[in-house]
Amino acid sequence: MADSTANRAETLPEVARIARDLIRMDTTNYGGGRAAGEREAAEYVGAYLEQLGLEPEYYEPVARRTNVHVRIPGRDRDRPALVVHGHLDVVPAVAEDWSVDPFGGEIRDGMLWGRGAVDMKDMDAMILTSVADILRSGEQPPRDLIVTFFADEENGGVEGSALVVRDRPEWFAGATEAISEVGGFSIDVGERRAYLLQVGEKALLWLRLVARGAAGHGSRVHPDNAVTRLAEAVAALGRTEWPIRLTPTTARFLDALAALTDGDPGDPDALADAVGPAAGFLKATLRTTTNPTGLTAGYKHNVIPDRAEALIDVRVLPGTEDAALADIRRIVGEDIEIETVVRDVGLETAFSGDLVDAMVASLGRHDPDAPVIPYLLGAGTDNKSLSRLGITGYGFAPLRLPRGLDFTGMFHGVDERVPLDSLVFGQRVLTDLLRTC
Repeated sequence: MADSTANRAETLPEVARIARDLIRMDTTNYGGGRAAGEREAAEYVGAYLEQLGLEPEYYEPVARRTNVHVRIPGRDRDRPALVVHGHLDVVPAVAEDWSVDPFGGEIRDGMLWGRGAVDMKDMDAMILTSVADILRSGEQPPRDLIVTFFADEENGGVEGSALVVRDRPEWFAGATEAISEVGGFSIDVGERRAYLLQVGEKALLWLRLVARGAAGHGSRVHPDNAVTRLAEAVAALGRTEWPIRLTPTTARFLDALAALTDGDPGDPDALADAVGPAAGFLKATLRTTTNPTGLTAGYKHNVIPDRAEALIDVRVLPGTEDAALADIRRIVGEDIEIETVVRDVGLETAFSGDLVDAMVASLGRHDPDAPVIPYLLGAGTDNKSLSRLGITGYGFAPLRLPRGLDFTGMFHGVDERVPLDSLVFGQRVLTDLLRTC
């Protein structure tokens, strides 16, 4: 049953109200330049920043694909600036598959439901309210904060962060580090709670496989069938079991799991199973993944088409892109064309330094008994674009989550939702960090 009283704006914590408002703005991104657009959400964010006495700038290189930026002066202007960024777009949601309206921003069972509740309008709201906490108290952050909300992240940032970095590099002048999504949240490790801090992410390869054949009548014997040829290639690639390859980050991640569980560090998948619902999410950080995500072929039931296409989402460990492409070519066969739709870099940095220490300390002040573990994100963020400016990015969207909640399974999933008290926790931790880093 919905919490009718909690649905009233005056009873919601500000961070939850802002996240709910953003969810109610349909910023669906279908990819390939097809999107509802982020303009209304960007204007909402900009108006909030203006109410704090700031003067945000907008950049809309493509119609309705709006990016928002503001720089908040710190006490020490000589220190390198910190970028705090989010994205305003979301992946599509099929309403019939959901228990609630995916763009209704409904409060139910102490949680905020809707597309973007996890990815990543929750952190957008945490960023805004953390900045507000600091400015309303009359404080300045220790160093300049560059707060940016990007368009088009769910399409690899092609019409968002990539264009902002290219056309507005001055927005990030003096910045050396950045924090954004998909890190800082808690997981269950056996009987303990731990937090993941994202210090890297896999490289991105979005591929299109194309099979060609001869067109013909659907009733005939027809060995030169493009759909059959494509189906065989897609099945072969989708069923490939890629080997585990450890990086410095994933090796340290596994050592931490082994220490917490007394597990065998020589069996990475068994160690990952100890984290419960997050296991599938974290196993993907240890190996290449090649998931078919779309099929297109044919135009009539009794016509064999001469072309069939498949979309493949490939994520590989940093620096292994060319080797993975060679393996994919071998798996699908020479008669399948491979087109690269989007290619972007992988990232990995050390689990050390002043900012990492500050993030760990901020979590420790609010949840003292929970260890913080470095990990490599199996997906990607707008930190990829910022890396082209020499900015080192981390994932730190702090959330203390209830035991057993399949939080990672809700990224791009159905019935996406986040607990209200997790949002409040995240705002407090993020505010703590921005006051001390």
